[in-house]
Amino acid sequence: MEKDWYFVDAEGKTLGRLAVRIAQVLSGKHKPTFVPHQDVGDFVIVTNAEKVKVTGQKEEQKRYYRHSQYPGGLKEVSLKEMRAKHPERIIALAVKGMLPQNKLRDRRLKKLKIYVGSQHPHQAQDPKPLIV
Repeated sequence: MEKDWYFVDAEGKTLGRLAVRIAQVLSGKHKPTFVPHQDVGDFVIVTNAEKVKVTGQKEEQKRYYRHSQYPGGLKEVSLKEMRAKHPERIIALAVKGMLPQNKLRDRRLKKLKIYVGSQHPHQAQDPKPLIV
């Protein structure tokens, strides 16, 4: 299977709608050769990750949780703090939640390239624009 490269600028795009479209392309559901048990998806490059838009009061109210597996090790970060420190993780976690939880999930996520700012090092792959 030949993998295509797609490019999307996240500036001004709504997080959920963007993540749905990226998950479809990573899974390969946009291709007529899609089969659920094989990785037939394409690569996706996302730029301007820090400028993705959220609606309502999610900027202050949305929380991301992780646990260190030690007693009392629950960590909590708001969307506002995540945008300040690691804005690329906002899109990565949204897309991860929209992919099926199976053995192909990590392989599909490796084909997602997210960058802060408008520059990316994948010009040689000649990415096509992804319509969101």
